[in-house]
Amino acid sequence: MKNLCLSLLSLCTLVAAPAFCRADQSDDEAAIRRSDDAYVAAYNAHDAKAVAELWSPEAVYVDPDTGEEAVGRDAIQKEFEATFKDAADSKLELDVKAIKFLSPNVAIENGIARIIRPKDEPDESTYTALFVKHEGKWFLDRVKEDETAADAGPPTSNFEYLKELDWMIGSWVDNDDVDHTMVQTDCNWTKNKNFMTRSFAMSIDGQVNMAGMQVVGWDPIAKQIRSWVFDSDGGFSEGKWRRKGDRWLIQQTGTLPDGSKSTAVNIIKEIDKDSFTWQSVDRSLNGDLLPAVDEVLIVRKPAE
Repeated sequence: MKNLCLSLLSLCTLVAAPAFCRADQSDDEAAIRRSDDAYVAAYNAHDAKAVAELWSPEAVYVDPDTGEEAVGRDAIQKEFEATFKDAADSKLELDVKAIKFLSPNVAIENGIARIIRPKDEPDESTYTALFVKHEGKWFLDRVKEDETAADAGPPTSNFEYLKELDWMIGSWVDNDDVDHTMVQTDCNWTKNKNFMTRSFAMSIDGQVNMAGMQVVGWDPIAKQIRSWVFDSDGGFSEGKWRRKGDRWLIQQTGTLPDGSKSTAVNIIKEIDKDSFTWQSVDRSLNGDLLPAVDEVLIVRKPAE
């Protein structure tokens, strides 16, 4: 159990649960909405530099038309310079539907974006934006867009790609309480089953001292399952999933709160409908190798 907890801490496999959000969420939400307003103003002024400055230093912008990625503010600025050159008369409108905090420094915003051009029908899409707090300010870090239409049918779902993980839905606990430490995981589908959310909480002597969340989804560009993790200390990580026989191998890369970089391969193996094993190998911290974490048995939590 102790090795598992240390690995969860060092590899950013936990994310903040709602109970760990700060009391001043309303101030943070207002700050994010001001950032939205600044983004719309910069876009409509066709100021590519001002747009790029509203993204985090290591943000990744994905062109919704080509799927190409621009990493960092300089690359994002060049992307928008090209966009404004090709669409000099375009204007942006945002209709923010919801802002949800995953941790004190991470938030997800959902809404509708409209690109308006003279003599054309508005180009409308739904979006999910990931915001991160850096040096006291909120910045865009990722945006996912889905085109919509007035006559669109029922919402599409990536369940077809994720259904092999359906057995993970439910509540799970570590099957080792030797040192009075327990890790509980609660896994659920989001609406339309496009994503799975896995909330974590680590308790010592019955007191929760860390929590977190992992979001698992389908990457239509890479054609593979990917995951994103955020912990209550401010760390985060990203994983790429692939199946090998009866095991899932997750190539994990993370950033700790102090800026340290971690990597690992986490291995999940389904035993039966009520149990699976978890192991972490090929671990490193800032390029230095770390010992593997022994295989741990996880069991489904009995219904209360």
